Amino acid sequence: MKLFLAVFGLCCGGLWAADVAALRKLGAKVTEAGGVVTQVVVKCDAFTEADFRTLGSFVTIKNLSISGKTITDETIGLLTGLTELEMLSTNEIQLTDAGYKHFAAFQKLKSLAFFHPAFRSKDFTGSGLVELKKLPNLERLTFAGSTTGDAAMEAIGQLTQLKEFRTWHTAQTQAGNVALLKLTRLTGLRIGQRLPEWGKDSPASFDESTMGVIAQMKTLESLELTEARLSAKIIPQLQALSKLVKLKIETVDISEADVEAIKGALPKCKVEYKAMSAEEKESGLVKKLRL
Repeated sequence: MKLFLAVFGLCCGGLWAADVAALRKLGAKVTEAGGVVTQVVVKCDAFTEADFRTLGSFVTIKNLSISGKTITDETIGLLTGLTELEMLSTNEIQLTDAGYKHFAAFQKLKSLAFFHPAFRSKDFTGSGLVELKKLPNLERLTFAGSTTGDAAMEAIGQLTQLKEFRTWHTAQTQAGNVALLKLTRLTGLRIGQRLPEWGKDSPASFDESTMGVIAQMKTLESLELTEARLSAKIIPQLQALSKLVKLKIETVDISEADVEAIKGALPKCKVEYKAMSAEEKESGLVKKLRL
């Protein structure tokens, strides 16, 4: 019996090592703990269906970062066995709205990020994000670099389990920001600027008027303001956030004097600020964001 167990252990160990080697051969950066794979970072640009099946067989993964346009409604379905996932970051995935139903398999998911999802695809409006309501443990969501607009924001507004939300470089409007008021458990928010549409007039999605919406989010403890032109006029709205303990102002055109005024008006809040150079304002705010 002891001999059998020893041989069995060696065989299983060798098989596991071979499997991990196969995963690394796909270009994956693999982290193991306690003899099992817990974290994987991999680009899926050249993945075949068989490669997705290989990745999906590592059911102990807790933290997964994937990127590539081969990640579609069909191939994401091959990863639904990863039921231990707690953190998932994606870039350039090509899911349609219907494809988001597959996320219901990840019931332990706490943190989820979407960067450049289905960019310029007419098959993704953002409404499919409402499927994330089925994830009771989801606390943190990042949605950035998307050509979807207010339909996505409306769907995100229904994810009332969220505690942190980060967004920038989308097609949302000022009206879309109002959906954030439905996130009554939100303690952390990062809000940035929309990407302007080519050849069209694209009003800013975030400016001083947006602060009227943010001021109503009384649960906020942390707030990041990026990619806008602001001034000390936003002080009353910031003061309305009685639980705010951290404020970060970055990639924002604002005077040093106004920043000092904000700091003085929020004595119990840690204010972090990074000044922009004239060149950064011209290239980032004027040329890129057309503000």
